[in-house]
Amino acid sequence: MLTRKQLQLLEFINTRMHKDGVPPSFDEMKEALDLRSKSGIHRLITALEERGFIRRLAHRARAIEIVKLPESMGGPSTAPTSAGFAPRVIDGDRPNTLPPSHAMDVEVVTAINLPIMGKIAAGVPIEAVSDGAVNVAVPGSMLSGRGNHYALEVKGESMIEAGINHGDIVVIRETSSATNGDIVVAMVEGYETTLKRYKRQGDMVALEAANPAFETRVLPAHQVEVQGKLVGLIRSY
Repeated sequence: MLTRKQLQLLEFINTRMHKDGVPPSFDEMKEALDLRSKSGIHRLITALEERGFIRRLAHRARAIEIVKLPESMGGPSTAPTSAGFAPRVIDGDRPNTLPPSHAMDVEVVTAINLPIMGKIAAGVPIEAVSDGAVNVAVPGSMLSGRGNHYALEVKGESMIEAGINHGDIVVIRETSSATNGDIVVAMVEGYETTLKRYKRQGDMVALEAANPAFETRVLPAHQVEVQGKLVGLIRSY
């Protein structure tokens, strides 16, 4: 059984794929279902995937495949394509020759799915969010050291001079310790989280921004709890 919103979303995706040959964007889905945020679309997509109606394809943007349809929409179906769209494949001979001597070996890159646990403020601290409803695939080589890893979406521009922009996904390794100069996830006063450069001197901790428009916050050490350290970043264009 599908909820009304789940059925509406499945119908919208199915219609767009028949028309255009590609699924709609998350913004288009949000507008079509009159939702306030894309997080609601993420939850609906996850629910449809768990029920076996769609499949998300890894490492491809807007890659959703319809696996089946409910009886109310005509019964099981495979992923549709638009009426006028048919891929053209050109067959050609590939020379069976040895690669150049300077050619590098192709290495297999292992991708690991990490939960996006919410948003992290690169600016004024925001209330901590934790849901993990959406995953992101990251290269295994990005996960440094032992321990758990997770991802957060950056909100704000206080770390732009460190190469961290609004909307980026940062990969975090869980840890309660940090070295001066590390970029960390810090919980401030027990309920606000922020992404800043960590510097401690005595009983005081400075949370430094990487943007001159934002001031450094200096707090007693007992008010700052390090929850993780930045080990990677993912950006969509």
